[in-house]
Amino acid sequence: MSSSGNAAKKQRLDKMLSHIGVGSRSDIRKIAKQGLIHVNGAVVKDSGFHVDPYNDRVEVNGEVVTYREYIYLMMNKPPDVLSATEDKRDRTVLDLLKSEYAQFEPFPVGRLDKDTVGLLLLTNDGKLAHELLSPRKHVPKIYEATVEGEVDADDVAAFAAGVELEDGYVTLPAHLTILSRQRGTTTISFISLMITEGKFHQVKRMFQAVGKKVTFLKRVSMGELKLDEDLALGAYRELTKEELNLLSAGAAEL
Repeated sequence: MSSSGNAAKKQRLDKMLSHIGVGSRSDIRKIAKQGLIHVNGAVVKDSGFHVDPYNDRVEVNGEVVTYREYIYLMMNKPPDVLSATEDKRDRTVLDLLKSEYAQFEPFPVGRLDKDTVGLLLLTNDGKLAHELLSPRKHVPKIYEATVEGEVDADDVAAFAAGVELEDGYVTLPAHLTILSRQRGTTTISFISLMITEGKFHQVKRMFQAVGKKVTFLKRVSMGELKLDEDLALGAYRELTKEELNLLSAGAAEL
């Protein structure tokens, strides 16, 4: 995992400050010329001055700024929003972010379908994202779903063996748990499913393969990272240090 605690090479002052959202490089040039930037207690009027972003004390207009290269956000993705960085027609998860986070240009780690809700990690740490998404790593992901039809022991056994999808692909073994059922004109099943791959529409296609239909889908965990149930739909927060350590250690071990 990339770590903002590692020693970094020196950077231009304007590059460092623009990265963390203080302003554009032209804004920072103006601020510097006004004598409003201090580095280790000394006024610096040259925005091209090189600083150590982690070890030098940088103040802008009397306030100490803290540099960081990466951000890690947990979002409870709402329905009708795309897990993408941009789209010409629909809102994306990036459209939900405040500018202080959007400026880091994060991207969703993996995708949730437009109508799927739940845990989505957003970061600009490409190395960690690659480790979590690599097919070789088989990072476990747990979903909760509402399924039209009676999910039974035969389905549990089928999922454990691997299900053949409509295109002939056979999924890796998956752990299906029946949480409850609601019987009526049509039986509704509430389930939990752990998969270790991420094929397109995989959960929906797996149930379709056994003659059932997913009507609601929510991701509740990814590796060691669990959705904070206190996050409302569309809300997000930065990962805690403990969560980031769990996620990074899990990705490295898999």
